[in-house]
Amino acid sequence: MARTFRIGDHVSWNSEAGHVSGTIIAVHTRDFDYKGYVHHASENEPQYEIKSDKTDHIAAHKGNALELLPNEGEV
Repeated sequence: MARTFRIGDHVSWNSEAGHVSGTIIAVHTRDFDYKGYVHHASENEPQYEIKSDKTDHIAAHKGNALELLPNEGEV
């Protein structure tokens, strides 16, 4: 089972542009439509909406694509 994350967690992932970081803004545990595509999610394999730290871009990823980062102010 993939690692699970919560809203507010600071994470990074690898994109076509390199490593990107952002904050989780939504957790999906059921299939959902995102940018015209159905993304498959379940209680056992949720998907996460993440807002990029540098842009207003929102991405959707499974937990196995994400790495937890310290939240700002944590060391």
